[in-house]
Amino acid sequence: MRQDGKGADLELFLVLRGDALLQTAVLLAGSKHGGEDLLQEALERLVRHWHRLDGDPEGYARRTLRNLAIDGWRRRTRRPEVLGLPLTAMVPDPADQVDLTVTMLSALAQLTPRQRAVLVVRYWEQLSEAETAESLGCTVSAVKAAAGRGLRRLRELMDSVATPGQMKAKELPE
Repeated sequence: MRQDGKGADLELFLVLRGDALLQTAVLLAGSKHGGEDLLQEALERLVRHWHRLDGDPEGYARRTLRNLAIDGWRRRTRRPEVLGLPLTAMVPDPADQVDLTVTMLSALAQLTPRQRAVLVVRYWEQLSEAETAESLGCTVSAVKAAAGRGLRRLRELMDSVATPGQMKAKELPE
């Protein structure tokens, strides 16, 4: 990579925000490997357009991640099966949080792609309903409906497998 001002800025951006982008990509893709592939493709696009970016590079990268994830879902004829993958390796957590992480990621993987995307963008990235709708290219009412159905289904899944020390449905956002 060039070591001019723009190249150094890109390297600094990737060092500072790479892990956060990877976590989002893993959640959008439903698996660690899928998230890594998604992030790699998004970063290839970011690098190609880096010299033209005037605004926030993280916003561009996150929008690219979401768009690539949605495009991938549209291309598939059915949802990917990720329940057989080792979910403990998806997001590193302290030992006392591993069960909760596995349960949450397993439940999230069972949602429809649209519900998963809305929940990740709305609650993980903490965007408003309007920002989420704009980001995903849908209406605010579609975001509300997908979030409501997704959270309801997530509560059901979490309650069905939660142990006494794990998160209960009442702890999920409304």
